[in-house]
Amino acid sequence: MTFLRSVLYLIVFLIWTLGIVTLGLPGLISRRGAIAVTRFWAHGVAWLARALLNIRFEIRGRENLPDGPCIVAAQHQSAFETYMLFLLFDYPVFILKHSLQWIPLVGWYIRRGGLIPINRGAGASAMRRILRGADKAIANGETVLIFPEGTRTALGHHQDYKPGIIALYNHCDAPLVPMALNTGLIWGKTRIAKLPGSIVFEFLPPIPAGLKRDAFLAELRSAIESASHALPKPDGDSSTKSTPKL
Repeated sequence: MTFLRSVLYLIVFLIWTLGIVTLGLPGLISRRGAIAVTRFWAHGVAWLARALLNIRFEIRGRENLPDGPCIVAAQHQSAFETYMLFLLFDYPVFILKHSLQWIPLVGWYIRRGGLIPINRGAGASAMRRILRGADKAIANGETVLIFPEGTRTALGHHQDYKPGIIALYNHCDAPLVPMALNTGLIWGKTRIAKLPGSIVFEFLPPIPAGLKRDAFLAELRSAIESASHALPKPDGDSSTKSTPKL
């Protein structure tokens, strides 16, 4: 039954996505419009996940987010977090691989929404582009979102953190907030079958400023991974936790 529900979800998801990116094309006239269309689409994805897959979405640790701009360093276990983060911030500025902006139709929204595209083969020029984009976002009071490992990684597996997260920590005048999640257990990296349960995003206390490189990386990894392992597993009892309205 779980697999059949997941196949039904995939079919409806593709129809929903194609319909929204097509009907929402007038929104591309501005960044505000592109993000509004993306956010409306993400609301639909969250509703489909609840209705068809019995997957709930919960946010913890909002008190750890500053009132002003910040950098959020999030685990990347599935595509789900890239959708839902649009519901949590007014103008999220993602640091993503540049190839995503060339996805037909969808890529138009990514480019217009203000992502910072990175080409890992570009070396120092790519790093300068990241820092310029982050400086602009922070000056505008926006949130910069980065996946430090640079790719989707299953919970319990490790990828080296990329240099971009170190550069942002050292360069930007903004708090760096780690974010733990458990999407890999429920949504999966590339798995068709989605498991029922609670997907949780947990914002953790900001990393102290001024740490040396190795100390910073150790602090960030320890915070994210220990919190992620403590989050609910598929079919876990999360009835006592509140679920925010989307």
